[in-house]
Amino acid sequence: MKTVRWVLAHEPIELFLRAANRFKETIEQTAPGELNLEILTLSEYSDKYNNGEAVTKHDLLSLMSEGKIEVSQMYTSTLGRKHNRDMWALDLPFLFKDHDHATRVFEGPIGEQLLDGLGDSRLGEKGGVKGLAFTYSGGFRNIPANVKIEKIEDFAGVKLRCNKSPIAQETIEAVGGVSVPIELEQINEGVQSGEIVGGESTYPRFYGLKQNEVMNTINDTQHSLFLTTILTSNSFWKDLDPELQKKVQAASFDAAKAERVWSVEDIDLVQSQCADEGIEVNIMSEAERSRFQEKTAYIYDKFADEFSEGLVDSIKNA
Repeated sequence: MKTVRWVLAHEPIELFLRAANRFKETIEQTAPGELNLEILTLSEYSDKYNNGEAVTKHDLLSLMSEGKIEVSQMYTSTLGRKHNRDMWALDLPFLFKDHDHATRVFEGPIGEQLLDGLGDSRLGEKGGVKGLAFTYSGGFRNIPANVKIEKIEDFAGVKLRCNKSPIAQETIEAVGGVSVPIELEQINEGVQSGEIVGGESTYPRFYGLKQNEVMNTINDTQHSLFLTTILTSNSFWKDLDPELQKKVQAASFDAAKAERVWSVEDIDLVQSQCADEGIEVNIMSEAERSRFQEKTAYIYDKFADEFSEGLVDSIKNA
């Protein structure tokens, strides 16, 4: 029996844990006795497999490349930086019309192309990973902050955290905001120090990362999707026989599909908790979202050369 170490490194841990457990339940049914799945947090992995030496989410890709863990999840923005620029296309503002549109992309040939591209890096960094499926880990982005953003003019001069994708940075700057590319986990520290007044996040992360303790408003802009992928190490994958590969792929696909549903369902729970605790949920009007889209439309042309030819159009038309 092969041991599979699935290491959880991101918040909301509870959501990632549900996906991992869903995978485990499926694989135990479809491939009984073939895989021993261990679901571990970073600290649990460090204690059991790394002599107590701490590891962080930034170590995951190298650990997979070295065959020290078998499965994890990773932000697509990080994969765009480390493995394949095409993943950055998924950060484009207003790329996805709705969740049905996203499903057609992620569960079809476009999603398969993007995941396969992780093993053939245009950056020259052979990361030793194989993409298995797309997860939301939150769904559409919002902007928790200590400022209310109702109209485009409200972005002017506001310092907002975004991820390290140039697409994400440009999106904030296109509407007059000041982009501050720092880690999602650094939002609270940034707000407390005055470096930022808020930043991109998602509903499930608002309480998972205790953003409610330092910010009083969720600006629901839905300007892009926050995405992760389920990954496995190439060395582990190649050691599986073809039939077991199919079962692992199917279990990953099923877990990802369920996780995307849970991410959307969790939105209502967070909004309800916000109402109980006096956190304002400010949903941007359709008219202002249309203005947001118009202001950011040029980004598609500006970064067109970063992506495989035809990729963005194929996503838009899916």
